[in-house]
Amino acid sequence: MLSSRAVLMNFLVLVLCSQFAFSVLAMKGALLPQMLELWNISKTQFGILMSIYGVVHNILYVALAWVQDRFSSRVLIPLNMVMGGLTTFFLGQTTDFATLCFLFVMLALWCEGAFWPAVLSAVRKTTDDTNQGKIFGLLEGGRGGVELLQNGVTVGLYVFMGYSILGLQLAFMLNAVVMVVLGVVAWFMLPAQTLLKTTNNPSLANQEVLAGMRLILRVPEVWLAGAAGFCVYFVYTAMPYFVTYLGEMYALPALAISLFGIASTSGGRIAVALPSGYLAERFLGGAVGGLGAGFVLTSTLAILMVLFTLGGASSWVVMICLMAFAFAIFFMRALYFAPYGEMGLPQRFSGSAIALASFIVYLPSSFAYLLWALILDGSPGGGGYALMFFALSIVSIVGLLFARTLRRRMRSGTSSRVADRVAELDAGLGLGGAEKKLSDQINRGRR
Repeated sequence: MLSSRAVLMNFLVLVLCSQFAFSVLAMKGALLPQMLELWNISKTQFGILMSIYGVVHNILYVALAWVQDRFSSRVLIPLNMVMGGLTTFFLGQTTDFATLCFLFVMLALWCEGAFWPAVLSAVRKTTDDTNQGKIFGLLEGGRGGVELLQNGVTVGLYVFMGYSILGLQLAFMLNAVVMVVLGVVAWFMLPAQTLLKTTNNPSLANQEVLAGMRLILRVPEVWLAGAAGFCVYFVYTAMPYFVTYLGEMYALPALAISLFGIASTSGGRIAVALPSGYLAERFLGGAVGGLGAGFVLTSTLAILMVLFTLGGASSWVVMICLMAFAFAIFFMRALYFAPYGEMGLPQRFSGSAIALASFIVYLPSSFAYLLWALILDGSPGGGGYALMFFALSIVSIVGLLFARTLRRRMRSGTSSRVADRVAELDAGLGLGGAEKKLSDQINRGRR
């Protein structure tokens, strides 16, 4: 699947950058109560911060979509890592809400914008179309391993500092330093060339990129895959409130809740996301089939959580159910970008395709965190949480419908239809020659 040691090293750099860039957001799954204390904010204010972050990065995904195929990953990733590291450092130093809002805008600019689609696009290009579920599973699982280290160190510092928020502040500083270092490493490791067929003609290169974007916008499967991913991420946005649920409904100790958060997030990524591509291909008919199966599971578990919340259940039963819920979410998260590599879209246009996909998939980040916070703060106790889980069941059912429609269309010949349109595009622009591959560029660069 990874054609050489050089390609493997390139992939590992992408994994490290992709997780450390989200070091702040990674903490929320295990340490949200402590983060609220660090910043001296409520759940609703946290929801506002996440909505600001979501709105900004979704605007940037669309505005900067064209740069994904026009410029190489060496241009798009290193600088953003360094600037994101500086932003992360200052996020641990303030409790002023207006300052936090500004810093979240900066975090969205550097750690999302052009950066995240560039990472996803580079991962998609790392291997061929038949291994997309596997490579994205490896990405999500690898990120889970890094996240486990991040959250383990953060919880360790928190406990070592006598359950003081100083431990979180130190963790922010440490992650910031690592991000800057990774930015420098990425500059020397990542390939400097694009995969466009156009060479030495900036005007024609721009035309090729824009023509590719127009082609992508006319492929219905692109929108269907985005809609299914939208539902996955919508469900995912509720996960930080799983830890507040255990604290408020069962009054579990802070350390126990943090350990549950680590096990459900990092553990879920490692145990489920890592082999998800292999499992989906072997037993579920591919990535899209895996998404459908995941939605069936999350809708069932969400209904069970409604019943447990209203009817009462032991903390152990609830924790097992929430753990399974988290595992199902991470199984789907590992797969929701794989269909874009399975549609037959050439690698040279996959950057703008994934930028568009990112806009659709991550759209819930602009409102869902705030929605859940308003529900929970507006209806304290079991009623609010029951309403949240019921909404998650509805979203999962809608996602299942999108996944089944996408699977039916892809089986009807999406790849051949896309290939015909790409051939027409190349003929119209006078482009010839074989498609370039990222793996070939990486291997040439190491010789």
